Amino acid sequence: MTTRNDVENMIARVGLGDRAAFSSLYDATSAKLFGVCLRILNDRAEAEDVLQEAFVRIWQKAGTYAANGYSPMTWLITLTRNLAIDKLRARKAGSVDIDEVYDLADSGPTPEAAAVASSEKGQIDGCLNELEPGRAGAVRDAYLEGYSYNELAAKYGVPLNTMRTWLRRSLAKLKDCLTR
Repeated sequence: MTTRNDVENMIARVGLGDRAAFSSLYDATSAKLFGVCLRILNDRAEAEDVLQEAFVRIWQKAGTYAANGYSPMTWLITLTRNLAIDKLRARKAGSVDIDEVYDLADSGPTPEAAAVASSEKGQIDGCLNELEPGRAGAVRDAYLEGYSYNELAAKYGVPLNTMRTWLRRSLAKLKDCLTR
């Protein structure tokens, strides 16, 4: 049975680079530290990885350990628990299992809606081509580009009332064409 003083002595010797003490410390504490990792991570492979990382960290930091009246196991468990929590946080921030996002919807139109929209676009383009030259451009500018009547009148060089007449008649022709 390893006592508290035994563990403190092993940590002190590990801090001096004693490999035999490190092996003894591993034998005396690894089972308990592995249990801490496994309880936090709930994954044996990850727990083994974190345990290995913990003992690397213990090797590196054993020289900074100071016996202060607290159990040396507290220092070892805290170091190991912090590494396991870091691993857990990294896991959560990483990728998502594909089974969890299987019903992720595409925000675009469905293939059927895209086919219908494409068909309607073709029909509208065909009807716009049946309008007199210049009128189709005025309709597109007014209803797709947002030009005002005054801007259209200036752009096409016609009086304002003529532009209103063009647009009204063009819309009536488009309506007839689209209902055929």
